[in-house]
Amino acid sequence: MTILLIEDEPLVARQLLKLVTQAEPVARIDGPLGSVASVVDYLSQHRPDLIIADIQLADGVSFDAFQQVNLSVPVIFTTAYDEYAIRAFKLNSLDYLLKPIDPDELANALAKYHRWQPTGADFATHFQSFLSQLNTPAQPTFKRRFTAHYLRQIISVPEDRVVCFTRNELIYLYTTDGHKLVTDYRTLDELTDLVDPACFFRANRQFLVSLQAVAGYRPHHTGRIEIMLKKPGDQLELQVSKERAASFRQWFEG
Repeated sequence: MTILLIEDEPLVARQLLKLVTQAEPVARIDGPLGSVASVVDYLSQHRPDLIIADIQLADGVSFDAFQQVNLSVPVIFTTAYDEYAIRAFKLNSLDYLLKPIDPDELANALAKYHRWQPTGADFATHFQSFLSQLNTPAQPTFKRRFTAHYLRQIISVPEDRVVCFTRNELIYLYTTDGHKLVTDYRTLDELTDLVDPACFFRANRQFLVSLQAVAGYRPHHTGRIEIMLKKPGDQLELQVSKERAASFRQWFEG
């Protein structure tokens, strides 16, 4: 049995690989792959027995890859999508798992695969019908949860608990309850592309700040702006350059 893992977040990918290896010790595990391009390349040359796939990837969504290669194998999705989307995935995929992934739920999903596999159910026809009805969203899908290290665990931090992301060699996440967590994101540019620009603003090269954490701002005589954060992030010093001041005002005022 060959299982392909598709996941673009390094933290989650390592944890998923560990969990699947424990649950299916005799299976061959390929991946994790983190982009639509790499998934298309792999599936053009290989046919795994099962795919465990995140939906949002670095360069698009996994559906894009599946449509390009005319996928004919079962998929277990991992997702933090809204409830309406989860219902669709449950109806049209083998199963879905909410992040952070629970080992028992993963085991149940894999057991479901093993029950399905001997029946010869026509998954390909069913899944291709699902993909053919899937239109590209009019609005982009933004990341609403972020993984980070906490007490030797991988946790998922929802968007409304984020004060800001900062860069200081590593990318750190400050939470509304006062924690400074290490993440595995590589750059703030990467994060800026993933988040909703209505909710986050790239203040400067070191900070990506959440709107719900901003108490106000103070104009500087040089034309720059000093962002005032709510507690517990009020000890952080955030400045917006003169060139970006107008963009910040527009963002803050909505």
